[in-house]
Amino acid sequence: MNQNNRIVVLGSFVADLAFHVETLPVWGETRMGSSFAVGPGGKGSNQAVAAARAGGNVCFVTKLGQDSFGEMARKLYREEGIDTGFIASTTHPTGAAAIILDEKRGENAIIIVPGACFEITTDEVDRAREVIASSSILVAQLELPVSVVEHGLRMARTSGVTTILNPAPALPLPESIYPLCDYLTPNESEAASMTGIIVDDLAGAERAADALLARGVRNVALTMGANGVFLKNRNLTAHVPAVDAGAVVETTGAGDAFNGGFAVALAEGKDFREAARFACAVAGISVTRRGTAPSMPQRDEVEALLASTPQG
Repeated sequence: MNQNNRIVVLGSFVADLAFHVETLPVWGETRMGSSFAVGPGGKGSNQAVAAARAGGNVCFVTKLGQDSFGEMARKLYREEGIDTGFIASTTHPTGAAAIILDEKRGENAIIIVPGACFEITTDEVDRAREVIASSSILVAQLELPVSVVEHGLRMARTSGVTTILNPAPALPLPESIYPLCDYLTPNESEAASMTGIIVDDLAGAERAADALLARGVRNVALTMGANGVFLKNRNLTAHVPAVDAGAVVETTGAGDAFNGGFAVALAEGKDFREAARFACAVAGISVTRRGTAPSMPQRDEVEALLASTPQG
């Protein structure tokens, strides 16, 4: 295990086009929205920003277009101190996500066109081999080709680097990918998609976690929104409550906040339960704000919340 806190995030960037509306439209219906914003998004990018703000030394591996959305990403990473040395470029457009946000319920519906980041190749990931091998954590999601994600996870595991796979969005996965995951971080619907087990309470979460452990995953952190996170490995079964930071404004990006914070905590040597609680605090703050990357809290905010919140 590498004794440093460098975190490599292998993932996506897309521009978020967010539409706020009083209630979500039904199919075929047109509704007037209350506001519109364009900002940086993509699960990988959001997780990189969350980790950097939470105190991590972050390198982001992705592919961007040479367009205004790509420049938005590059500007963001410069501002956040994220290493961009292994971001590939293409003449194809950077992707985008249309996000419709229900203001009454705080819920959302999202359509993603991944664009440039979906063109990343295993050869381009290989260029980051040395930085991955010298890192503490590799974080990946599923907004890149699954073959590229598996390649990155295998490279990290071969080098003794701890791996986190956030299996979002839910996709069919080859059985070979599960043993490459030191930590798997699905939410309820993703866990249900992977296992066929309904996750609507802690008993369901435990059954789903057991099924994932049986496939070779070493640790499962099953996120359950306002119900916190269920943890399971061979030696631990635990429920970590959510950390309440105030009224929920928008849940978009909460999972990314959790994963970024989780990676930082593990890189700093926190144990499974401690890392999950730290990650819950990062996510808890993020949902009190609008946006994805802009909602990610700074380290001092996370520490202040944890200090003021009794452990459950």
